[in-house]
Amino acid sequence: METQRLLLYLAFGFLSLIIYQTWMQDYHAPAQVVRTETAVPGATAQTDSGDEAMPNAADLPNAVAGPSAPVEVLTQNPEARTVTVSTDVIEGAISTLGATITKIELKDYPISIEQPDSRFLLMSDDPTHYLVAESGLQARTGEAAPTHKELMQVDGDAFELADGQTTLAIPFVWQSDSGIKVTKTLTFTRGSYEVNVDYLVENGSASDWTVNQYRQLKRKPGTSDEKQQFVNTYIGAVVSNEEDRYSKVSFGDMEDENLNVSATDGWVAMIQHYFAAAWVPADGEVNTAYSRHLANENRYLIGMVSASQVVPAGGQGTFSSTAFIGPKIQDKLHAVAEHLELTVDFGWLTIIAQPLFWVLKTIHGFIGNWGWAIIFTTFIIKAVFYKLSEASYRSMARMKLLQPKLASLKERHGDDRAKMGQATMELYKKEKVNPLGGCLPMIIQIPVFIALYWTLLESVELRQAPFMLWIQDLSIKDPFFILPIIMAATMYFQQKLNPAPVDPIQAKVFQFLPLIFGVFFAFFPAGLVLYWVVNNTLSIAQQYYITRHVLGESNKKKT
Repeated sequence: METQRLLLYLAFGFLSLIIYQTWMQDYHAPAQVVRTETAVPGATAQTDSGDEAMPNAADLPNAVAGPSAPVEVLTQNPEARTVTVSTDVIEGAISTLGATITKIELKDYPISIEQPDSRFLLMSDDPTHYLVAESGLQARTGEAAPTHKELMQVDGDAFELADGQTTLAIPFVWQSDSGIKVTKTLTFTRGSYEVNVDYLVENGSASDWTVNQYRQLKRKPGTSDEKQQFVNTYIGAVVSNEEDRYSKVSFGDMEDENLNVSATDGWVAMIQHYFAAAWVPADGEVNTAYSRHLANENRYLIGMVSASQVVPAGGQGTFSSTAFIGPKIQDKLHAVAEHLELTVDFGWLTIIAQPLFWVLKTIHGFIGNWGWAIIFTTFIIKAVFYKLSEASYRSMARMKLLQPKLASLKERHGDDRAKMGQATMELYKKEKVNPLGGCLPMIIQIPVFIALYWTLLESVELRQAPFMLWIQDLSIKDPFFILPIIMAATMYFQQKLNPAPVDPIQAKVFQFLPLIFGVFFAFFPAGLVLYWVVNNTLSIAQQYYITRHVLGESNKKKT
């Protein structure tokens, strides 16, 4: 009885946690408070006109060192245009205003299986999908510099990675009246979601030029169309440095205060379910990570600004960074920067989830089907915990043998809970049965189940991954609700193998538990429900065998 009650509490606790997280994400997001931003050194003051075309001082980083002086910033230039870029994996657009990446479509990732020819739009300057990657240089002596608001020149309107070509370099050029020339080159690579951004500064002026580099990601707030029903995944910014390898900076955090964290190496990113955009500085570079809430635009910004570099008169200077804009594939992320793979957020059980993902990926490498990979992984998990499950089911089987005696005690003591409890414990002691023996082994397995839940939920590899028959996308709900019905049925049969609660009220509650779980899991991704169905089926087989074995031993002793 205690085992059943504890299992019931755990089940409802798990469901309540997921429902609460989803409700908080959907209905309790931070309010969009419009407020006046303070002036930022190194740029003109912000206006409150609400005109998105006007320059906004708040989207330029603060000065890192040295005197601050206003910099002339251009308004939206009518001469600005957009050039297109195409590789084997992305279709993009770059604005000549600062060489800002304003569009990235992922060729290998359709919007949905119903729209196989419509590519997923990860980055766009369209207000409904707004996410752009800005970068530029800031001068510290009051001179003009190629910020993301400055017009740059480029030869050509369309650039395409040709067959047999490994890289595609697109140079943008900016020149000042004083003789400073900056060439900003964006380099795309075959099969890669990285964009290398390199600056060559040629100081043809008569004086030294003190300048620093910044890069930033600007995004709209998270909206309900970016989320799956009953699935809560993080949408927002992340910062990594040598002290804290993975730190979330939510949109609410940005509204409360501006981030200001110095770091060597590290990175900043804007992440969402399955996809990420990140800026990674050059190795060993000292930067300051910063954030902004652009209230008049209703947008959020995360970025990194470097320390100043002096380019001598008549000399040259260089800056470099890498942008990653694509799916959260762990191998590719890790190759870009240390700890960037943590944007595949498995939560506090990452230490368990990572080995589970490795098992899934390894099995998939042999059989080529993520559905079967989930099934075989479930077999492996059941095998690892076989002995614990066996102990649990043996305890439940012995508890089931005591049901007639427990019912007799219930009739004898009626509603006297104190006497009923005392008599029950004496019976357990006499029969040498531990009422928690069936529950403790299962509690030990719960972290593994939760870790696998996040593994299946966060892995982009399962996005639009087909299984068989009617399941053509393991990352969304079963379109015909067949798997949830099967899951509810397996829960019902498994329930029949367990000792029924003596309390009639608890017994009635347990009768509805499979139905409750079935309805709730009807909206879960099919991959998660598939795991639950296989796990329940294996548990039924194991529990049936052990129960029959224990009951058989008991009958032999009686004869």
